[in-house]
Amino acid sequence: MLKLDITALADLMREAAKAEILPRFRRLGEGDIRIKTEASDLVTEGDEAAERYLKARYESVLPGALFVGEESVAADPALLSKIAGADLVLTVDPIDGTFNFASGLPLFAVMAAVVSKGETIAGIIYDPMGDDFMLAEKGAGAWQVTADGKRIRLSVIEPAPLDQMFGMASTGYLYGGDRATVLGNMAKVRFLMNYRCAGHEYRTFASGHVHFLMYNKLMPWDHLPGTLISQEAGAYAARFDGSAYKPVHTEGGLIVAPNRDMWEELRREVFTV
Repeated sequence: MLKLDITALADLMREAAKAEILPRFRRLGEGDIRIKTEASDLVTEGDEAAERYLKARYESVLPGALFVGEESVAADPALLSKIAGADLVLTVDPIDGTFNFASGLPLFAVMAAVVSKGETIAGIIYDPMGDDFMLAEKGAGAWQVTADGKRIRLSVIEPAPLDQMFGMASTGYLYGGDRATVLGNMAKVRFLMNYRCAGHEYRTFASGHVHFLMYNKLMPWDHLPGTLISQEAGAYAARFDGSAYKPVHTEGGLIVAPNRDMWEELRREVFTV
């Protein structure tokens, strides 16, 4: 049986941030930021250095696990397909919100998830600026761990009518008429926000401040940690077709809501793709 020390993994993420990310924040040189696929999809020296730091040390916490980091997959896309056949996987986003980080905005995170036999069993989202974690192990609830070690139980927001809901949606990966339709439907809710950082969006949702999240592109390092944390905080999460979101999924959309009734209303009235 797998014995996971989630605190040791969280500590390793903090070490990586303090060693490789924070010293570079607002200090990136001209050659330290590069475009990957488009102007909004960036990688920095901080991303790559933090991932190298974690990759070099993770086996002290998860021996034998397959390491699937965002930058590792960028270098070797075939690595992503290995999740399906691996008994134990560690997914890592060394800097979630790279655009913000590169822009000097203090809204970025380090994220990791542990997948055992095809199921997400642990998720961690670390905020380097606040020096605190949100984390969950399957079946054990979701928690915020403050910089001084205090643990606060997380719980999703209370239900609300559609016209009083506020939430976050990443519409950039909806294409063609789907994007126009969803943006038009957003007039049915009270407020729509987007941090350009899934980690902080999940943190905001799991701590009970917004009513929904929506994503279309589902890379494991972006969504496995936050989905588990949200579910352990009481949320209902499913893909657009109502099926469960699994570590092997990279498409099919995702809606996260406080309960199934709200999920179904959002799917029916807003996210009608």
